[in-house]
Amino acid sequence: GVTGLNQFDTGLSSGGSFNWQDAAANVNVTKQFTDQVAAGVNLRYNYQNWKWSGPTAFNGRGPWSSIETPALGLSFYYSPTPEWRLGFVPTVEWSGESGTGTGGTATYGAVMSAARRFSKDLTLGLGAGVFRQIDQTKVFPYLIVNWNITDRLRLSNPLPAGPSGGAGLELSYALTEKWTLAGGGAYRSYRFRLNDTGPVPGGIGQNKFIPFFGRVSYQIAPSTRVDLYAAATVGGNLSVVDSNGNMPYSDSYKTGVAAALSLSHRF
Repeated sequence: GVTGLNQFDTGLSSGGSFNWQDAAANVNVTKQFTDQVAAGVNLRYNYQNWKWSGPTAFNGRGPWSSIETPALGLSFYYSPTPEWRLGFVPTVEWSGESGTGTGGTATYGAVMSAARRFSKDLTLGLGAGVFRQIDQTKVFPYLIVNWNITDRLRLSNPLPAGPSGGAGLELSYALTEKWTLAGGGAYRSYRFRLNDTGPVPGGIGQNKFIPFFGRVSYQIAPSTRVDLYAAATVGGNLSVVDSNGNMPYSDSYKTGVAAALSLSHRF
């Protein structure tokens, strides 16, 4: 699948503003080897482009510009009984400002999960992610939900859990066989190495926020879907850690508005 996102101009609490765009491509292949065992591989690439206008808390200079994040993940699933499914998804990604290379940019870890199918309409479970994000270890639990409340109304996880956060929750309503409306939220945290030519050479940048989103989806074909998202990003914070482990720059930002378009196809 491919996704394009635009975070529109957003005000920083101490003065100034920023905006950023994200382009992502993702390929996931999963094979069911037996009734009990499935495994797969996931390849992903993200590119973010940031623009700044007079960010006061960062001495008026944008602390980073463009960020590249290639990632490789594996997935292993085991069903000891027809009702239970256990998951183990290790991932490694290299997240850094353009020009850093791969040295000192690695985030690695795994998501572990256990889910139980209570009926054909209800699956519940728990998951936890443990990741080493460049220089700090991050642990987060999350809920696994797949609940067909009615034939049209469904509560589920909209995102795969990974280094940037858990799977979130989304309530969706099927208007017709082809059109779906949905809304939900999640927590996102991106951490990346800075290059040697910016205001904090070799430092680490971080962007944390909670997106609340609405989605309109159209099923072009049985295996092809297009999604249009509108989101409000709240609780946002941008920070920089220098090469000595100090945090010389940090600022929260006001509620932002973002839009995204995604095209996905299942083979």
